[in-house]
Amino acid sequence: MIKLFQIKNYAIPNTIEEAYQLLNEKRANTLLGGCGFLKMGKKTIPTAIDLSHLGLDKIKEDENAIEIGAMTSFRAVEVSSILNDHFDGILPRAVKEILGVQFRNVVTVGATVYSRYGFSDFITALLALDAYVILYKGGKIPLAAFLAQGCQKDILIKIVILKKNTRAAFHAMRNSQGDYAILNVAVSKENNEFKIAVGARPQRAMIAREASKLLGEGQLSEAMIEEVSILAAKELTFGSNMRGTKEYRQILCKALVKRGIKEVLS
Repeated sequence: MIKLFQIKNYAIPNTIEEAYQLLNEKRANTLLGGCGFLKMGKKTIPTAIDLSHLGLDKIKEDENAIEIGAMTSFRAVEVSSILNDHFDGILPRAVKEILGVQFRNVVTVGATVYSRYGFSDFITALLALDAYVILYKGGKIPLAAFLAQGCQKDILIKIVILKKNTRAAFHAMRNSQGDYAILNVAVSKENNEFKIAVGARPQRAMIAREASKLLGEGQLSEAMIEEVSILAAKELTFGSNMRGTKEYRQILCKALVKRGIKEVLS
């Protein structure tokens, strides 16, 4: 018999401070996102906290930045005119192949990023864009630093991406349409600065820093692109799971990095 998670109390706070207090009343109290992955667990939650009354489901832009609220669904990201009009639409492209529309309608941006899922396509694309997370208590933190630090009880309010003249590309390899990626790669270019992010290794996404730096310093030839793709596959670590071996992921990394670089240079 499949055992799903159990919730003893269900709370819908009207302020972020109220949500934060509830979250920290007991260690096992839990924030609810879309619950797309929570049902895979078997734990008992003393109080489940629903953030849907806090107005965190908006995508906004001003002169300098784009903000994505934590309760924004992947479907809203996919169809957002703001996100489709910036960064070559990399964020909508990164989520549009994730399972079906019904699933993307419930999965939220905040739950995905806060959980630091290794298989996430969305996090890989955000990393390439140098995004920030805004935490209620922790404040503004670069996404790369947030992913690297240990888990601390806080509330992710929104994600911020500075509006720059950035070209960006996203590519992933899947065993079948709608499946999780075996590997995903995002590449961005702002003037002569490149970022190469690789996720679903199957560990969480990371920037290939040496390869990104070399690409920004070298002459952008076919030979250089080949050298950078080899370096990216060499400097990052890969693992094996039911979707692919580490050796296969290294091969994919070289191919997808080359594809991404050529796209942002086109």
